[in-house]
Amino acid sequence: MSAFADLWGGLATVLTPENLFFAFLGVLLGTAVGILPGIGPAVTIALLLPVATELGGPTSALIMFAGIYYGAMYGGSTTSILLNTPGESASVATAIEGNLMAKNGQARAALATAAIGSFVAAVISTFLLVLIAKPAAELATTVQASTYVALMLLALMTVTALVGKSVIRGLCSLTLGMAIAMIGIDPQAASPRLTFGKIDLLGGIDVVLVVIGLFAIGETLYVLGKGRTKPGHMTPLGVSEGGFLWLTREQWGRSWGPWLRGAGVGFPFGALPSGGAELPTFMSFAYEKNRSKGRKEFGKGAIEGVAGPEAANNASFSGVLVPLLTLGLPTSATAAIMIAAFKQFNIQPGPRLFETSGDLVWALIASLLVGNIMLLVLNLPLIRLWVKVLEIPRPVLYAGILVFAVLGIYATTGNRTLILIALAIGILGYAMRQFDFPLAPAILGVILAKEMEAQFRRALTSSQGDLSIFYTRPMTVAILILALLALVLPLLPQLIARIRGRAPAEKLGFGEED
Repeated sequence: MSAFADLWGGLATVLTPENLFFAFLGVLLGTAVGILPGIGPAVTIALLLPVATELGGPTSALIMFAGIYYGAMYGGSTTSILLNTPGESASVATAIEGNLMAKNGQARAALATAAIGSFVAAVISTFLLVLIAKPAAELATTVQASTYVALMLLALMTVTALVGKSVIRGLCSLTLGMAIAMIGIDPQAASPRLTFGKIDLLGGIDVVLVVIGLFAIGETLYVLGKGRTKPGHMTPLGVSEGGFLWLTREQWGRSWGPWLRGAGVGFPFGALPSGGAELPTFMSFAYEKNRSKGRKEFGKGAIEGVAGPEAANNASFSGVLVPLLTLGLPTSATAAIMIAAFKQFNIQPGPRLFETSGDLVWALIASLLVGNIMLLVLNLPLIRLWVKVLEIPRPVLYAGILVFAVLGIYATTGNRTLILIALAIGILGYAMRQFDFPLAPAILGVILAKEMEAQFRRALTSSQGDLSIFYTRPMTVAILILALLALVLPLLPQLIARIRGRAPAEKLGFGEED
C-alpha cells in the first residue's frame, strides 16, 4: 500500500464527525493558549493528560493534542506581532519584525502572512512527512541497541545545550529529570531505588505528575510570583490596505519565497533527532535579512522577517513527528508530552508503531492537513475575537489552571499523596524557573531515562558486558561525537572570550546574568 493511499485512509478516519470535532476543539484551544502569554501547548496538554483516556479513544485524543500543538503556533504569532511577547522561544524571530509592522499600521498584513505562511508550510511539510515517515520507521527497525542509546543521548544533549542560556543549568535540569525517572523498582534487580523507604514511591512517579507539576503548577506559580497579572500593551490592528486576504499584490510577491524557503529549512531540522523549531526559525530570519529582496527594510518592519520564520516554525512540527513516531525521541518539551500522551494509551512510539498502530499514525498525520485548513479559516476572519482573549484577567486564568490540575490528578487517581507529590514538583518547577533552569531537559530526562537504561542494558547483554560495543561501531561512534559537539559548541564562544580575557571565568557556561 503506497504512502498516499495510507494518507487517504487516515483522512477517512479524521473526517468522521467525532474526530472532526476533536480536531476543531484542538486547534481552537491551541490558538487560544498560543495567544495567551505564558500559557503554551505544553501546559494545556499536560492539564488534559489525566483525562486523556476519557476523550474518545487514542485517535481522537492524539488528534486533539496535535491540534493544540500546531494551533498554539498560529496563536503565538498573534501575541508576538501585537504584543511583542513571544509565547515560546520559536516565536521570538517573528516578534522582531512582526511587531514593527504592527507599529507601522500593518498588523493585519503581518498576521495574514504569518497565518498563510504557516498553512503553506504545513501542507508542504505534511506531504514530506508522508513520503519519509514509513521508510524512516522501517530503517529504524534495523537500529541496534548501542546506536539507539547514542541517538537518545544526542537528542538529550542537543536539547540541553540549545534550550536556555546555560549549558550547565541545562545539564543539572537533565540530571534531575533522569533521577526522578529512576525512582521506583529496579526492573532488573527488582529492588527499590531512591524511594527513601516510602511505599507510595515504589511504583515510581508517573510522567503525567511530573509534567503537570513542572509545567502547569510550576509555570503558574512563576507567572504569579513575577506579578505578570496584567495584559500587556497591544498594538492596534489598524486599517487593511486592501488586497486579497489583507495582503497587497506586492506583499504576496514578497511573501511566497520566504514561505517556501522557511518550509524547506523547518522540516529537515525538525526531523533530526536533535531538531526543534528555534534553530530553523532564526536561520530563516537570518537568511531573509541578508539575502531577500526586502532586506533593506529589516529593522523597520520587513514582511519577509515574519513570513520566513513562521513557515519554518510550522514546518518544523511535521518534522518533529519523524523522530517522535519512528524512534520515540521527542525533541521539544511539547513533543515529550505527546510521548506521554501515547503512553497513556499503552502505545509506545518507535520503529514498530506503523505496524502495531498504523491506522492511528496515518490519522494523526492526515489531521495535520485538516487542522491547518481549520486554522486558516479560524485565524483571519476571527482575529478581533482572538484579540479579546487577551483581555481575560490573569488571576482568574491561573487560578483556574491550578484548580483544574489538582482536580485532574485526583479524579483519575483518587490518591491524595499523588496530589502532594505534584504540588512538590510544582514548587520545584517554580524554583527552576526562578533561577533560570530550563524545564525541557528535565521532562526529556524523565521520559527517556528508563528507555535509555533498558537499551543500555540490552546492548551490554548482547556484548556480554563489553563496553567496546559503544566505540567500535562506526554509526554509534559518529552519533556520540555529534552529541559531544552539541554539548561543547555552545561553550566555545565563552571559552574563546575567556582566553582573550573578555569574560570572567565564573561566567563560563552559566549565562549572562550570573
